[in-house]
Amino acid sequence: MKSILTDTQVKLSLKRLAHQILENHLNLENTVIIGMQPRGIFVSDRIVNEIKALIQPERVQYGKLDTTFYRDDVRSEIHIANETEINFSIQDKSVILVDDVLWTGRTVRAALDALLTFGRPAKVELCVLIDRRFNRELPIQADYIGRTIDTYFSQKVKVEWAGHNDVKTDGVHLEG
Repeated sequence: MKSILTDTQVKLSLKRLAHQILENHLNLENTVIIGMQPRGIFVSDRIVNEIKALIQPERVQYGKLDTTFYRDDVRSEIHIANETEINFSIQDKSVILVDDVLWTGRTVRAALDALLTFGRPAKVELCVLIDRRFNRELPIQADYIGRTIDTYFSQKVKVEWAGHNDVKTDGVHLEG
């Protein structure tokens, strides 16, 4: 297993992503942040906390989106849907989707379909902690990237979060 990001590097990347989002969406005016279930919410929770430390917390509209029933591929590990928590309209707003790893693009495609349930956004941007730039199956790219890595299709990117699954520190590792 090869280390891609250490605990310190993960924290710095999340802080940088929060700052980049605010640079492009000053005070989050007409902007919402939506974390993608299940693993993207670990990233989005941290980014939202960073943003709330920089601007008035009540200006942050934050939701969580499950894409299970919008996927066009069959994934054996998906058996139970996660909760979607979007208590606001996204009609004519800028939406920032947040996920942990961008690989094939299929999860993001499903999220775009699922978003239409909550209105038609003016713009959708993508924020990811890790961009696996090779092996993309759909023409999807991230607007905000923590780290871009080159991987083989057979390799797995494992993102670990302190306090989850008995993990003591944040980190990103490459297996295989």
